[in-house]
Amino acid sequence: MKRFIVLAALGLSACGADGPPFVPTASTSVSVGTNGVSTSTSVGASNGTVSVGLTL
Repeated sequence: MKRFIVLAALGLSACGADGPPFVPTASTSVSVGTNGVSTSTSVGASNGTVSVGLTL
């Protein structure tokens, strides 16, 4: 029974039941200027209070 409770708690925490789930975000931009064409890509995740991201 103890194992079932631990597995249930892990399953609920993995799906965001203990708080808002992380939502993936992504964006891409293309710029044209005197130096040519440049691109930028950004990916991340946010749950409303915490955001993490990476810009390439």
